[in-house]
Amino acid sequence: MTRSYSDARLALYTAAVLVCALLWESSGLDLAMATLSGGATGFALRDHWLLTDVMHQGARLLAWVFMLALSLGLWWPRGPLRRLNWSERLQLVLSGWLAVLVVSLLKGMSATSCPWDLQQFGGVARYLPHWQGFLMSDGGGGHCFPGGHASAGFAFVGGFFAFRRQAPELALRWLAVAVAVGLILGLGQQLRGAHFMSHTLWSGLFCWLSAWGLDLLWRAAAALRRPLPQPLGH
Repeated sequence: MTRSYSDARLALYTAAVLVCALLWESSGLDLAMATLSGGATGFALRDHWLLTDVMHQGARLLAWVFMLALSLGLWWPRGPLRRLNWSERLQLVLSGWLAVLVVSLLKGMSATSCPWDLQQFGGVARYLPHWQGFLMSDGGGGHCFPGGHASAGFAFVGGFFAFRRQAPELALRWLAVAVAVGLILGLGQQLRGAHFMSHTLWSGLFCWLSAWGLDLLWRAAAALRRPLPQPLGH
C-alpha cells in the first residue's frame, strides 16, 4: 500500500490522466457530446429543476457546509477526523480552500465561454480551444474554464493526502467519493450546457495537483521541523 502511494506512482497515474484529458481535447468529443443535449435553439435541460435546484444550487450549498464542518474539525474533530493529528487536519482544510482558489483564479483569467454561449447552440460566441481563452476572447461572456461547479467535489481530493499515512484504505475511499461527486456534478453542468466535459476533467486535475503540491510542501516543512539526530556520545 505504501509503495502504491509513492510520489513516483502518483506521478505515473497523474500523467496517465493528463494524457487522457489531452486525447479527449484533440478528439473533438467536447462538441460532439454537447450536441447530445443541445442544439441550435439551446439546451432543453438548462433550467431543469434536478440540474439547477438539486445538482447545482443544492450541491454547492452542501459543499460549503461540508467545508465549514471540516474547518470546525480543526478544533472539534468528529468521525474519521479523529484519526488525524492537528497538522493533518489543517492540511485537509487548506487543500480544499487552495483547490477552490486555484480554480476560481483560472476561471477569472479565462475568456472561454460556456457551451450555451456558442453560436452552435444559439449564442454569439465562436468556439475556440479553451486554452486560447487565456490569450483572446471568443466573443462571449467568458470565465467558463475550468469547471467551477465540479470543483465542489474535486476540492476534497486533498483528503487522500491527509489520510493516506494514518488510514490508507479510508484515503482511497475518500478520493473515490470526491472524484465521483466531481464527475457527476460536471456531467450535470454538461447536460445544462454550462460546461464541456473537458472543463470538468481539467478542474479535477487542477484540484489534484494543488492538493499534491501542498502535500509536498507539508512534508518538506515537517522534515525541517524534525529534530536532527544527535552525534554518538552526546
